[in-house]
Amino acid sequence: GRASPPLAALSQVLRLERSRRTGIVFPLQKLERYLAPGTDTARFRLFQPGLAALQRAEALFRSDRGHPIDYVSSAVRMDHAPPPALPEVCFIGRSNVGKSSLIRALFSLAPEVEVRVSKTPGHTKKMNFFKVGKYFMLVDMPGYGYRAPQDFVEMVEAYLQERHNLKRTFLLVDGVVGLQKTDNIAVEMLEEFGIPYVMVLTKIDRASRGVLLKNVLEIQEFVKENTQGCFPQLFLVSSVEFSGVHLLRCFVAHVTGNLPTVETS
Repeated sequence: GRASPPLAALSQVLRLERSRRTGIVFPLQKLERYLAPGTDTARFRLFQPGLAALQRAEALFRSDRGHPIDYVSSAVRMDHAPPPALPEVCFIGRSNVGKSSLIRALFSLAPEVEVRVSKTPGHTKKMNFFKVGKYFMLVDMPGYGYRAPQDFVEMVEAYLQERHNLKRTFLLVDGVVGLQKTDNIAVEMLEEFGIPYVMVLTKIDRASRGVLLKNVLEIQEFVKENTQGCFPQLFLVSSVEFSGVHLLRCFVAHVTGNLPTVETS
């Protein structure tokens, strides 16, 4: 298997000096100091687990002999999907939003898990199911927009409506360009079906601080004004620098019922 990249494990992050450590684990908090005085930051800190919860979540994403993490199967139709025996989360987003790269970063402590990352957008044409021990399933959905598979809508709509074990949908939005028209279509679909979801801003290492702050505030406002099923806190991630990856692992563990209590610091 491949070696885990630097900062993939919390133990590596904890060796950093404090402000850098906070920036990696809680990238949203790193932005707080640049906000105008009086800005409401309550939605920056709704999910703020302590170290013990982060470590428990990381253990779920670390494979060993008694806890295998495996690619299970791919499906283009619901009758090809594995049985809905475990809690499930799915990741959806535009074709070049960095979805497969993020899933690979989440699974970086299980280097034997093969998550294909393509240089051409729209590589994922099927629903890809990954099983995390006996705890939960993670599903990589095909990208929408550019080069989406023809039957994307039928596939994804059927999945969202029929998958009763789906605990949370992670809607990925490019942190450099912010919400696009195609993202709004995904939001409308999730809202229409009453599916609980959370927005994840990807590629934050590529966005200048000003652009990132602007996109965060605009999307937070959009979520507040236009959504009912979206978790009010955004999650910011960089699959390159591992910013936000540890927190996202913890949120996945939490929504799949694998962190009975999340003690917030």
